[in-house]
Amino acid sequence: MRTIRGTRALWAALTTVTLLAVGGCGSDDKTDGTAGGGSPSPTTSTSPTPATPPSLAVTPRSGATKLPVSTEIGIQLANGSVSSVTVSDKNGRPVAGAMRDDGSAWVPAKPLAYGTAYTATVTAGGAGPAVTQTTSFTTMKKPGRTIGSGLYLFDDKTYGVAMPVVAEFTPGIPAKDRAAVQKRMFVKTDPPQPGAWHWVANGTQAYYRAPEYWQPGTTLTVRLGLEGIPLSNGRYGNTDRAATAKIGDRFEMKVDNATKQMTVLVNGQVARTIPVSLGKKSTPSSSGTMVVMEKKENTTFDTRDAPDPANRYVIDIDLAQRLTWGGEYIHAAPWSVGSQGRRNVSHGCVNMSTNDARWLFGKTKIGDPITVIGTERKLEPGNGWTAWNMSWSEFVKGSALPVPPGLG
Repeated sequence: MRTIRGTRALWAALTTVTLLAVGGCGSDDKTDGTAGGGSPSPTTSTSPTPATPPSLAVTPRSGATKLPVSTEIGIQLANGSVSSVTVSDKNGRPVAGAMRDDGSAWVPAKPLAYGTAYTATVTAGGAGPAVTQTTSFTTMKKPGRTIGSGLYLFDDKTYGVAMPVVAEFTPGIPAKDRAAVQKRMFVKTDPPQPGAWHWVANGTQAYYRAPEYWQPGTTLTVRLGLEGIPLSNGRYGNTDRAATAKIGDRFEMKVDNATKQMTVLVNGQVARTIPVSLGKKSTPSSSGTMVVMEKKENTTFDTRDAPDPANRYVIDIDLAQRLTWGGEYIHAAPWSVGSQGRRNVSHGCVNMSTNDARWLFGKTKIGDPITVIGTERKLEPGNGWTAWNMSWSEFVKGSALPVPPGLG
């Protein structure tokens, strides 16, 4: 249970001022110094201005039933500030939660229970007497149709400076529902850094990032509070997901097709230059800023379902780092060492020697950025975690909610 202390009423002392008559020179019947006599000046006083009490209204309405377990306690308040919010279930057990930054609602820290009665009490104070509103409501039964959801962030892990917060949905979130869903996706950074969400066109993913790469040492605290949230397609959010993770050193990879070289920078300093071979003209590598999404010491590439028979193969690969959903990787390619630094012979991957691949594999983190320039193909939005493959002004256009002034 969280209590928020309000402001203390302020009282002003009122002083009555009396203007006393003063005798002047002249005849005895002149007491105010004017010809013809007169009367003393009257006593004057200031009346206190009545204090305006807070005006408070809360939602949901008392007696409401079949509400989502994502229900928040909405607060409309004028002439005051919230001093406390308490929520408890039918057995008197308290519910933890916190106010939204804008004061519009109190959000439970976890989903409410299905088919359960709750009572919420809100108290606000101001210049006048405090006011209290109480409401009681009941949540719905567990729904049968839900979305699938995921969060590509895990507790106690360390990620690269380009690691976006990635929320995934199956099926995709309809456009008309994205604002409501986005409002329930919470991100906190320490030290504080501004950020925004961006939706992939089909609604299957949303990315959160800052205008620039995260500061090394940042802590990301994320909650996707989506369990029970109703959608227009008749489905509901399936579960809440949360994680707290760290951002490590700034580790960047930059590949120039013109030179066939990868430049590796650690905290802005060149650490290594690696000869590479990129995708040949028929299967070019993507140009753009990508992010390491997955690392496998050993894996098998199986492209037997490729439309072009010439690109069908099965091969064991070492030290593979995934960059796109379409199958572009950084990996060891001992068979192409003679071409590395000279010409492109791969099927779209970034090939390098086993020694270089082993060194790189030991240094990189999920979320480290790699930028490739000069190839025949541009990176497609959504083909991987492409949050950084656009300018900030382009990125914020993908938000389903208005971006705060100055952030866009």
